[in-house]
Order: sequence, then C-alpha cells, then structure tokens
Amino acid sequence: MALPTAEIGVFGGSGFTTLLDGAEEFLIETPYGAPSSPVTIGEIGGRRVAFLPRHGMEHQLPPHMIDYRANVWAMKELGVTRIIGPNACGSLQPHVKPGDFVICDQFVDRTWGRKDTFYDGPITTHVSSADPYCPTMREIAVAKARELGIPVHDAGTVVVIQGPRFSTRAESRWFASQGWEVINMTQYPECYLARELEICYCNISLITDHDAGAEGVEPVSNDEVVRVFAANNEKLRGLLHAMIPALPVERPCVCATALAGASF
Repeated sequence: MALPTAEIGVFGGSGFTTLLDGAEEFLIETPYGAPSSPVTIGEIGGRRVAFLPRHGMEHQLPPHMIDYRANVWAMKELGVTRIIGPNACGSLQPHVKPGDFVICDQFVDRTWGRKDTFYDGPITTHVSSADPYCPTMREIAVAKARELGIPVHDAGTVVVIQGPRFSTRAESRWFASQGWEVINMTQYPECYLARELEICYCNISLITDHDAGAEGVEPVSNDEVVRVFAANNEKLRGLLHAMIPALPVERPCVCATALAGASF
C-alpha cells in the first residue's frame, strides 16, 4: 500500500498530543525504527498536514529516549518539506514570562549520546547549522502570533539539556548569564536533523515556567509544566491554524539547499 502524502509536518510536545480532527492514522516504517507513534494526516486550510507527538501518545518516551531520526525520517517519507516544532520550555530571563511564545533563531546543544545525524559515512557530510531555523517560517509565525494577540518574542536562543532531570540552580544561572532566553530538552537534534534532509523547520517555544536559577521563584516541576502547557494549547492551535495556510509553497530559503557543497 502506497504511503499517503503531506506537505507540512507538526511535532507535538508535552501535553500536546492531538491536532487534526477526523484525520487518518498511519504506521510508518523507517530505516531507524518506528517513530514515536503512528502519524495522523489531515488538512488545515487546504494544506495536507502530518502530525506526530514526539513523546508518543501516552507521553511514554522521555527526551533522551526519543528516536529523533525515525521521527524526522517519517516526515520525509511522507513528502513533508516544512516542519513546525512546538514544545514546552522554561524561561531563563525575567522578560520572558510563562504564557509567552518564543520563535527561536538559535540553539545551544548541551545533550550527549543522541543519534544526531543521518550521515554516518562512508561519504563525509557537514551540513551548516549557522542559522538552524527557517527564516521564512519564523517571520510568518511571529506575524500570525501578533495578529492573534499572543505575547511573542521574535527571536531567542534555546539551550537544550539532556534530561530527564531539570537543571540545578547553578546550571540555570550559568545559562542565563550567557544571555540565552529558553531552556528545553527536545529541540536538539530534531531541528538539525530536519536541516540535514533539507526540510524547513520552525520552533515555537511555549514558556511554561521560570527555570531554577531565577530569583524568587519556586523550582520548576513537571506538574506545573503540563498545567501551563494545557492552559495555552488553544493559543497554540490557533497559531498553527493561522500559520499553516500562510506558508508559501516555494522555498527560496537556505534550508532547501542545505546539502549543496556539504559532502566530500
């Protein structure tokens, strides 16, 4: 049986496991194993959309156990050329508040041991990640968030920690002292793997809490993350439903030609 096709992919994060009403569900096989869950495929604004919760439908996969390669490859198999990756994040800066959205433009990787490339040889391939997020998608995400009255930051750096533990206060203060705005456990290598397959990627960081290093706040808890994420799910759905129809079919961005000159 031939696979269905989709143009735009969405990865669901903590507390965000459904997007498409009345969608069909498909099991996708990849060279890297099964993705986190079956993929649901439907339409938003006339665009074919594939949705996959990165932690699984029951949130059974902690961040360090997600098969990011299988998830991203499944999107590629379906013909996806653009991926939106919303996720629950902590704030490292006082001006970035719970309930805000941050459309990140940079990441810092503090993970270890994750399978983070499709190119293990024998051809050596180095794909640039200087600007890891699609500028076209970021611009549309910011514009649509502002139209909807969602408090949004048009740029930010996300530091990605290994998980599943949260940061110590010392680690959190260190990250904040670098000027980084957002902390998360799943953004890497997801966004970079998309770039390796020449898929455009846009992060939407939904701020659920202030991280442990912030003065005068209680340390982050999983319950609080899930509570705030759930409270903001409708804002996220509204943004996705506004953003997806506005994405252009053409891709003049660097993402679409990321492999040009990357191999030796």
